[in-house]
Amino acid sequence: MKRVDDLDNGDSAWNIDVLLPDNRSYPVLVGDGVASCLSGLLPERVGRVAVVTQAGIGFQVDSGREQEVFLIGDGEEAKTLATVEDLCRSFALWGLNRSDVVIGVGGGVVTDVAGFAAASYHRGVPVVHVATSLLGQIDAAVGGKTGVNLPEGKNLVGAFWQPLAVICDVKALGTLPEEEMRCGFGEMAKYHFLGGGDINDLELVDRIARCVQIKAQIVARDELESGTRVVLNYGHTLGHAIETAGGYGLRHGEAVAIGLIYAAELAKALGRIDDGRVAEHRRIVSSYGLPDSIPQKARKADLVSLMGRDKKAVGGLTFVLDGARGVELVSGVDPNLAQEVISTVL
Repeated sequence: MKRVDDLDNGDSAWNIDVLLPDNRSYPVLVGDGVASCLSGLLPERVGRVAVVTQAGIGFQVDSGREQEVFLIGDGEEAKTLATVEDLCRSFALWGLNRSDVVIGVGGGVVTDVAGFAAASYHRGVPVVHVATSLLGQIDAAVGGKTGVNLPEGKNLVGAFWQPLAVICDVKALGTLPEEEMRCGFGEMAKYHFLGGGDINDLELVDRIARCVQIKAQIVARDELESGTRVVLNYGHTLGHAIETAGGYGLRHGEAVAIGLIYAAELAKALGRIDDGRVAEHRRIVSSYGLPDSIPQKARKADLVSLMGRDKKAVGGLTFVLDGARGVELVSGVDPNLAQEVISTVL
């Protein structure tokens, strides 16, 4: 991670490289106004750019090329195979080819959908992400995981498709509503337990850069999530179950925050951590103003069933849990214990 002081807009920014084999490494720029660097990040051969975004994003980009805007719907409801089909058909009608580029401008929904469409169209066209939400900047846009939801669960269909670059323009966060920032803080909270330490004392731009640095290091070690990268799902097993169950009025980051508390309580029940470490999880979640309990109307058995469908579940009920060796994957958790521990976060 290094500072770059000669940006096109005269400002400085953080540049974090995601180091991958076969000349596929790429930069992540984090700073105020870094979207002005977009055209310089595109290969010279690129003639046209398909900008995938949403009507309410309101963040304009200039690729320095011929560009066309393609809108998708709002919210998780837009993360579907139907949306990807619509995009790809629109790309075809416009004449997009493999020498062109797709640019996703928006939050995690946009970058997930745009990335999957790019990975699928013509069996792969380049993609650049301009992340405009806190969640997108510290997590969704970095690392090459793309995908859409099925009624049976979140992100069950997708592909690994690394971008050419990622732009995290902090200026875009200035207009985000409080609930959208809170959604990002839920993901930020997990990085405290993945090597970030107590990053609350840092300025927001530096916190974002530190989270990106941690994720970049993990992705470099395990690009296809066959091992250590799974720790990035810390807090997500229950979090995704809560989202899939629906009807609780919780956004992704808020569900992940509850998932972090649950994971800590489950780790304690398994003898992996002590009360002090659980209290630390609760302190971090509270410091971001995030919820720490599931609505009481939640059905415990339903949540356990949904957690069993998680994509990590290859050896029975599986969680990412804290422990003496740090956060790691733990398989074969007793469903009865998992359901019992839910009571600690109700």
